[in-house]
Amino acid sequence: MNQNTNKTVLILGANSDVAKQCIKQYVEKGFTVIAASRNTTSLDDFIHSNHLDSSKVSVLFFDAADFDSHQEFYSDLPTKPHIVVYAAGFLVDNQKALADFKGARQMMEVNYMGGVSILSIIAMDESNKNLERIIGLSSLSGVRGRKSNFVYGSTKAAFTQFLAGLRQELTSRKVTVNALVIGYIRTKINEGLELNESLIMEPDYVAKYIVNAGSSFTIVPNFKWKIIYYILKLLPEGLVAKLP
Repeated sequence: MNQNTNKTVLILGANSDVAKQCIKQYVEKGFTVIAASRNTTSLDDFIHSNHLDSSKVSVLFFDAADFDSHQEFYSDLPTKPHIVVYAAGFLVDNQKALADFKGARQMMEVNYMGGVSILSIIAMDESNKNLERIIGLSSLSGVRGRKSNFVYGSTKAAFTQFLAGLRQELTSRKVTVNALVIGYIRTKINEGLELNESLIMEPDYVAKYIVNAGSSFTIVPNFKWKIIYYILKLLPEGLVAKLP
């Protein structure tokens, strides 16, 4: 019997391209998956078109920005999860976010505040003896503030710091917290952007790093992005200012 047969994964923001690949890969490994998103129809279509075992995947409605609904959502889960993946994300152009706070606020609510809200509820439920791992999807954009995307980047930087503290908070309960610090992915959120093709990762490639996450806090898929990550961390401020 697969050792993961009785384990449940909760994927929040499960309609993203990466999250959908995670659903497939977790099911292939024997997990039961609860896929939660605002767009349940798209998830149902994905499960059907990929011939996934409906007994291993259930779909629930979840709105990352509807904070008041989060406690009820968690309390009503059919099974408390062993693994939680927060994959909800939202992006608007930096200049639009600066000119209109509505877009900036929506990024804050989905990328950061929603994660803090629901993950805090999950993490503080000490009655859930199943919980063994929480994985949050962050971004290279949150490593250093750059002219082209610092509003979006600030939400990811804040989320990474929250995950870092949550990791410390949960150490005594032997719950692992990981932050996936991700570069460019060929997903709908990046459609229309002019990106370096040699740096673009496929959703299923990134999903493998999530599904096979180890003990390290920061996980950066792809050796090219690992190099970029460390360069960004170490680059003097004067040189960061010259970046786009």
